[in-house]
Amino acid sequence: MSLLNWLTYGQEYMVEVEVRAAHNVVEACARTETIDKVVFTSSATAVLWRDNNSQSLASDLDERHWSDVNFCRKFKLWHALSKTVAEKTAWALAMDRDINMVSINGGLLMEPHLSITHPYLKGAAEMYECGTFVTVDLQFLVDAHICVFEDVSSYGRYLCFNHAITNHEDAIHLARLLTPYSPSPPPSYEEANLIIQQRLSNKKLNKVMVDFESELLLED
Repeated sequence: MSLLNWLTYGQEYMVEVEVRAAHNVVEACARTETIDKVVFTSSATAVLWRDNNSQSLASDLDERHWSDVNFCRKFKLWHALSKTVAEKTAWALAMDRDINMVSINGGLLMEPHLSITHPYLKGAAEMYECGTFVTVDLQFLVDAHICVFEDVSSYGRYLCFNHAITNHEDAIHLARLLTPYSPSPPPSYEEANLIIQQRLSNKKLNKVMVDFESELLLED
């Protein structure tokens, strides 16, 4: 087996591991009578990768969309593939076992030790060009989980992010965080003034969080 084939096999094996883990967690929840709701943590990469993923896309992508598993496999987008298949497995089992489940599909988590090797970043340039490169702060992600768990009306999937990379300044800032010792070339005039239209929508989560926070204020 060549090195390339061995690496591909290893990545595909990790997809299988994540799918089995998702199945086992949801199955364990189904067998636990005291669990009223399951919040499944997934990724925005389970939403955004599709054949027609281009700047000419007519409408926003939201929770109703799923990444194309064949597209992910073709372009070796292993993180997106594993998140998509694992989440679909979790949803299938949740529906079969009548589990009250919601999912949080988070953007790139801006953690202190984030590096260029993070698997979410495979295809980062394409996400940026298509207006689907989004990030989320840890506190916002935590708040989103609490919100959809506590809100009895929450349902389905929720795209979770609080920043979209849509201009050169944002892209350079992120690049410096990921590769702090690499020089950044000066942008051209066109690059410096380019504003990319955001194509990923988190309106569903934002509405739930605003309503939830309003209820908390009323209780206080």
